[in-house]
Amino acid sequence: MTSERSSTASNGWGALFLLLLLVIGEIAGLVYSIIQAANGQAPHFTIFIGDALLLIITFICFNGLFTIEPNEAVVLVLFGKYNGTSREAGFWWVNPLNSKKKVSMRARNFDGERLKVNDKKGNPIEISAVVVWRVKGTAQAVFDVDDYIEYVQVQSESAIRHLATSYPYDDTEGEPISLRSSIDEVSEALGQEIQNRVGAAGVEVEEARINHLAYAPEIAQAMLQRQQAEAVIAARQKIVEGAVGMVEQALERLN
Repeated sequence: MTSERSSTASNGWGALFLLLLLVIGEIAGLVYSIIQAANGQAPHFTIFIGDALLLIITFICFNGLFTIEPNEAVVLVLFGKYNGTSREAGFWWVNPLNSKKKVSMRARNFDGERLKVNDKKGNPIEISAVVVWRVKGTAQAVFDVDDYIEYVQVQSESAIRHLATSYPYDDTEGEPISLRSSIDEVSEALGQEIQNRVGAAGVEVEEARINHLAYAPEIAQAMLQRQQAEAVIAARQKIVEGAVGMVEQALERLN
């Protein structure tokens, strides 16, 4: 696991002003050498070559300027070695030989596709979820996984599949938690499982919630009939309980 550390960056405006002064001075030196040569005076090849090289180096130094927007970070790599992360918004300058990779720290949504899986009882269902996440560890996101965005998507779908097989669709036969009736408990379990899977990429899951849940089309009609039958049985039980209660009350009053 790669640990993030802060990098040292200089003020970009001061560096830009200094680089512009250097460019003006070096161009003036080149012009002076050319005028001297045109007037037939002693050639100033040394000054000309020196100013030309300095001008090239100065233009390379412009590559060290970069900006950081709010909720954004820049990961710096020097010759393949992690050189720190800059998080503070503004205009900055660093060693121009550093390669810079911007990483957004803003919250992102992953709206998963509808997945067809079997619930705990083996019934085929369709399920999908929305996951809100953001990058917390830039070094882990850049160096510990190949593509942290794709990594979050794949791991989230895997967690959704596993969650669907851990709970029944409905709270029948005395099941304490079900996908349909225990939304808060299931969402909390889903968020925790996704967090455990994507933590290696320096990602923090802020929220995970199921946004689609239904029986698969091939059994939807049969399950609807089953639910209707259960509702009828429950209604009859209520009627019987009510009738028994009325009889008990009548006996009590007669006594």
